[in-house]
Amino acid sequence: MDFVDRIEETARLRDALAREKSSLVVMYGRRRLGKSTLIKRVLSDTDLYFLADRSEGQHQRSLLAKVIAQVFPDFDKLTYPDWESIFRAVNYRTDKRFTLCLDEFPYLADQSPELPSVLQKLIDEKQLKYNLVLCGSSQTMMYGLFLDATAPLYGRADETLKLTPIRLPYIQEALELDAVKAIEEYAVWGGVPRYWELRENRRSLDDALWHNILSINGILYEEPIKLLLDDVKDIVKTSTIMSYIGAGANRLSEIAARCNEPATNLSRPLKKLIDLGFLEKDVPFGIDEKNTKKSLYKIADPFMAFYYRFVVPNRSFIELGRRLPVEQALDTHFPEYVGMQWEKLCRDAVTGNLVKGVVYGKAKRWWGPVLNEDKKPEQVEFDVMAESLDKKYLLVGECKWTTQENGKQLTTELSRRAKLLPFAKNHTIVPVLFLKHVPKDNVGNALLPEDVVALMKMA
Repeated sequence: MDFVDRIEETARLRDALAREKSSLVVMYGRRRLGKSTLIKRVLSDTDLYFLADRSEGQHQRSLLAKVIAQVFPDFDKLTYPDWESIFRAVNYRTDKRFTLCLDEFPYLADQSPELPSVLQKLIDEKQLKYNLVLCGSSQTMMYGLFLDATAPLYGRADETLKLTPIRLPYIQEALELDAVKAIEEYAVWGGVPRYWELRENRRSLDDALWHNILSINGILYEEPIKLLLDDVKDIVKTSTIMSYIGAGANRLSEIAARCNEPATNLSRPLKKLIDLGFLEKDVPFGIDEKNTKKSLYKIADPFMAFYYRFVVPNRSFIELGRRLPVEQALDTHFPEYVGMQWEKLCRDAVTGNLVKGVVYGKAKRWWGPVLNEDKKPEQVEFDVMAESLDKKYLLVGECKWTTQENGKQLTTELSRRAKLLPFAKNHTIVPVLFLKHVPKDNVGNALLPEDVVALMKMA
């Protein structure tokens, strides 16, 4: 699979390493996002790359010395009693700029707590002749080491790069898919390039699911636990929360009831999962996100959402090799699941973008009670709602991942419900249909998968 995206990150990394004075570059993000691949693409033959493991400090220094010996002969003939001695020895041996990358740096810092202070001392002396790239998958540890104001290395980085999942258009490019297939695949694999590679090696999406996820021998069968282990101490509690949310418990009170714990006990683990990018808080458009009464918790990452929707409830069948119940669950619920991911993608496509000549702010859902034409209470919901930056327009959207939709009928009903909203009276209502296929009765306001992909390319 070709290397895609990461254009800005690559440019920033190259720029930092090419500066007149030596640079400290920090790169972090969840596992499988391609951090190491990106770094290796930028490093030259004279640069050094070291992948740390969980062994003790002296052994790590010995392994690092062997890597350094590839550029500086016999460097590994000596024993280095501490980290300062090995870094100073490298400085002494070099007479020209190069880059030393320490990948999975949290492993080193965990075994040698003094290491960040050692690096602080060397960096503050401003005598290092080489660049340092420090990379890690533990978002919590990397944040604590470099972005916490009390940390020794706080404020020392010349460039801090946080890698996030790659956007939808690039999976279409990487796997050579049409727009509909790209959305279905993205609903499973999300924006994680390593998952795309695993998908590419199989004949079809169905084949890839059974080979990689829906089998006890699948490389991704235990993937969420591995991801959580990087950043979470209480794996059991965290995975339980994710399971309940994946099964449809979205309100704090519901989650607390199923966990048999007070809601106050869940605020910290929920915030942690949001910070890590695995969960998100969904509040209606126009409502303060701190409003806990209206908040719904959803799994933010597509792969994790798929896993907790289809793998966890069917784990017993998967363990026994019973394929039929799992196939039935997929046949019945997968289109509905893709539809939920389609809604999120449509909101992302509208946010901060130019839609039909108007630039809109953040798009969100809206749900709640209104008074209908007969002055009777009515519960209404909008899949997409966004206000234009000039406050003149209010985009209201309906998302459907089905076929043979009636465009005129959907638009009429969408406009009717929008007119019931008290806060919509001072706006021009812009009804938009986000549909899988061209509707039977097309009134010109439908955006199809290819349109959504194109909008996300503009973002």
